[in-house]
Amino acid sequence: MAQSPFVTIRRDLHQIPELGFKEHKTQEYILQYIHTLPKERLEVKTWKTGVLVKVKGKTGQRTIGYRADMDGLPIEEQTGLPFRSSRPGMMHACGHDVHMSIALGVLTHFVHHPIDPDLLFLFQPAEEGPGGAEPMIASEEMKEWMPDEIYALHVAPEYPAGTIATKPGLLFANTSELFIDLTGKGGHAAFPHETKDMVVAAAHLITQLQTVVSRNINPLDSAVVTIGKLTGGTVQNIIAETARIEGTIRTLSAESMQKVKKRIEALVQGIEMGFECTAAIDYGCNYYQVDNDPAVTERFISFMKSQEDIELVVCKEAMTGEDFGYMLKEIPGLMFWLGVGSDYGLHHAKMNPDEKAIEAGIQAVSKYFQSLSF
Repeated sequence: MAQSPFVTIRRDLHQIPELGFKEHKTQEYILQYIHTLPKERLEVKTWKTGVLVKVKGKTGQRTIGYRADMDGLPIEEQTGLPFRSSRPGMMHACGHDVHMSIALGVLTHFVHHPIDPDLLFLFQPAEEGPGGAEPMIASEEMKEWMPDEIYALHVAPEYPAGTIATKPGLLFANTSELFIDLTGKGGHAAFPHETKDMVVAAAHLITQLQTVVSRNINPLDSAVVTIGKLTGGTVQNIIAETARIEGTIRTLSAESMQKVKKRIEALVQGIEMGFECTAAIDYGCNYYQVDNDPAVTERFISFMKSQEDIELVVCKEAMTGEDFGYMLKEIPGLMFWLGVGSDYGLHHAKMNPDEKAIEAGIQAVSKYFQSLSF
């Protein structure tokens, strides 16, 4: 059996991962492919390193949007695949190469098989950071082509290839990065009384941060404060003048996010007083929750359940973050998981999606959009 052209596309894209707003080769690849398609019903725009493609429908009385993210991650690939990343220290470890190949497959189908509504395909940069969805939806290019509904998928390594999982309402959490810089006074290890040790201050702060969720958030609610990185000091016999804490915050409501941040700020102020130092907090990228429109989602679930070749799971919400939430904040629509059956999870250096999911995703989305025709 011949390999799907969209598996080939996925492998090509997998080899050229690029970080947020630096997806120049990726944009070039997408544009080159689109230019091979019949042009009579296509309109193409670029925005930063992203691409917007409108496929004109038979009537064009409404527009259905479909978004695929483009960027990779700063991860050194360890899959050993023959088409592994050609970029040292970068990898498509979150499946965006799969997302783009599916989007191009659906786009290609409707170029040749028009339906009543217009279709708008958004290839969005910088999902992993600093965040491309919010500025993209506010752009003049997007405003001119604003869809009436919008859809997106995200690969799910834990589900078998081709399985679709989603739910009405909240699907993904509110997320925020967390960076805390502490500055004290360095000095020789033999004279600690003349210093303000920021390794000790950081250690106390990290311990205190573990109480934010356990003692400040309703146990019937959900939140996560994770510290993933601590740096401080230079050598073993010099007391550290600075330390940096890096982590992430995730909550199932916008209100809890504000509560968590307020508590973190109070604890940091206490560290400043207790250790006679200064501190600065940076929340980096903040992503709004992915909140699926109930009516759109029930229609989507009902359709997928009616298809004998599709396994549909009504799942629970997850603490993952996705900037597609900013699009759903403005436009009714939904995101769903697409199973890719990988032994290794998202953002892992050995994440290897089952490529059978690509054609399964193309078929499922194409059939669904066909059902939205008048």
